[in-house]
Amino acid sequence: MGRIDGLLVDIDGVLSVSWVAIDGAPDALARVRDLGIPVRFATNTTTRSRAEVAGLLTSAGMAVDPDEILTAPVATAAHLRRHHPGARCFLLNSGDLSADMVGIDVVADGDDGPVDVVVVGGAGLNFTHRQLNRAFGHLLDGAAFVAMHRNLYWRTAAGMELDTGAYVAALEESSGLAPVVLGKPSPDFFATGVAELGLTPDRVAMVGDDVENDVVAAQRCGLTGVLVRTGKYRPEAVDRASGTPDHVIDSFADVPALLAG
Repeated sequence: MGRIDGLLVDIDGVLSVSWVAIDGAPDALARVRDLGIPVRFATNTTTRSRAEVAGLLTSAGMAVDPDEILTAPVATAAHLRRHHPGARCFLLNSGDLSADMVGIDVVADGDDGPVDVVVVGGAGLNFTHRQLNRAFGHLLDGAAFVAMHRNLYWRTAAGMELDTGAYVAALEESSGLAPVVLGKPSPDFFATGVAELGLTPDRVAMVGDDVENDVVAAQRCGLTGVLVRTGKYRPEAVDRASGTPDHVIDSFADVPALLAG
C-alpha cells in the first residue's frame, strides 16, 4: 500500500458487532494510534448520538473522542440547516437523535400539519406500514426526500438485519423521487472526513465491511479502499460489486501490518 497518513474507519462490523469488540480490534487501534496515524470513525449509525457511540466504543476497550466520530445524522442535520432552514421535518428513525439534531424542527407523532422534508434514518421496529405510508404521503404532497444512508443490511449479534436502504428504495420506487443521501456512500461524507484529517484523499484509506458503500464509494473519491472479512462481509457481495477493493484483509487487526507494509 502506498503512503497512508490517515484512516477513515467504519464502526459496525469493523471494530465491533452490537458494541462488542471484534477480536484484535482494540489492540490494532492502539497500534495505529502509536504510529501517529490520525483516525476518523465514519459511520452510518443512526440510532445513537456521537457521545453515546464514543462511550460504547470506549467501554469496549477502544478509547474514542466524540469529535473523532463522523455520523450520518450529524451530516444530515448540517444539510437540513443549510438547504432547508426552518423546515418541518418528518423523521422516520429508530433511536433518539435529538443531541445531534439540535435546531431541526421534527414533527411530533400525531401532528398532521404540513411537512417540508421527509428524513429517513435508521431502520427499526417502528418502520411500520403506517409510518412508511405517512412518509409516502408527504413525498406525494411535495416534501423533499432526504436519507441518512442507504445501507441495505447490517450484522448484529443476532445475525443479518434489513437496514434503511431497503425502505429508501421502496419509497424511491413508489414516489418516483430520488433522495439526497448524506451518509456513506455520499462523496460529501468522505470529503468531510478527509478534510477533518487535514489530508488529501490519496493519503487516506477507508476501512469498511460494506464493499459498495464503504470501500468502492471511497475509492471513487480518491481514497484507498480496504475491505475487512468481518461484519456484513459476504463473498457474493464482493463478486457483484461495481469495483474491486484495493486490499482485502481478514479483520481490522491486520491494519497496522498493512500500514507498515
